[in-house]
Amino acid sequence: MRLHTKLLSVAFLLAVAGSALAQSSNPKVTFKETRLANGLRVITVEDHNAPVIAVNVSYNVGSRNERPGRTGFAHLFEHMMFQGSENVGKSEHFMLVYNNGGTMNGTTNEDRTNYFEALPSNQLELALYLEADRMRSLAVTQENLDNQRNAVQEEKRLRYDNQPYVGAFLRMNELIFKNPANSHSTIGSMEDLDAATIDDVKEFFRIYYAPNNAVLSVVGDFDPDEARALVDKYFANIYHLRNRSE
Repeated sequence: MRLHTKLLSVAFLLAVAGSALAQSSNPKVTFKETRLANGLRVITVEDHNAPVIAVNVSYNVGSRNERPGRTGFAHLFEHMMFQGSENVGKSEHFMLVYNNGGTMNGTTNEDRTNYFEALPSNQLELALYLEADRMRSLAVTQENLDNQRNAVQEEKRLRYDNQPYVGAFLRMNELIFKNPANSHSTIGSMEDLDAATIDDVKEFFRIYYAPNNAVLSVVGDFDPDEARALVDKYFANIYHLRNRSE
C-alpha cells in the first residue's frame, strides 16, 4: 500500500512538473493591429526571445484574380517585384538582405501573394524601407518583364512539365472547379505568359499592389514605438489606392 501511494505521489509530481514545463515553453503571443490612413493594415507581435525580426507583406491577390488569357500572371508579378524600384536597383534587394545577415523570399498561391524578410533586430528599418519602396515605385519595364517571363517559363518546365504526375494533379482542379478562377494552375500556361504585356503589368500593379489591399506584419525583437514610427515613415505616404469595385 505504501509503495502504491509513493508511486501515485511520484506520478502526480511528474504530471505537475510536465504541466509547468509545457506552460513555460508556450509563451503568450499578443497581436496588435492598427490601420494607416491609406488603408494598410499593420499587425505587430513582440517576441524578445532572440535578437531577430521578421517582416511580411501579404497582398490580397492570387491566381484566383487572373482573367482568362492571363493565367500565371500573379506568380509572374511576384518575380517582377524583385526587379528593383525607385531607390533600390535590380538584385539590390537580395544583396542588402543577405549582406546584413538575413533571408528573404516571396510566394504565390490561389488567394494571396506575400513577401518576407528575416533579419537581425537592428535591421528592422532596412526591411521596412525595402518593402515600402517597391510598393510605392516598382520598376515596371519591358526589359524586366521579358527577363522574368523567361524565368517563370523555365520554372514551369523544371517543376511542372518535366515532373511525373504533376499534369494529373493540375487536371484535378480543372475537373473539381467550374469557376475558371480556381480551375487553372497558379503557374499558368506558356501561351498566356507569352501574351502578357507591359500594360498588363502596370494595370496589375495599380489595382492590386496598393496599401489598402495589403497587410504588413512585424514580428520579433523590436520596440513598438520605434516600429510604429518606422512604419509611418515609410508607408504612410503611399497614396495609390485600390478601387474596391475593380
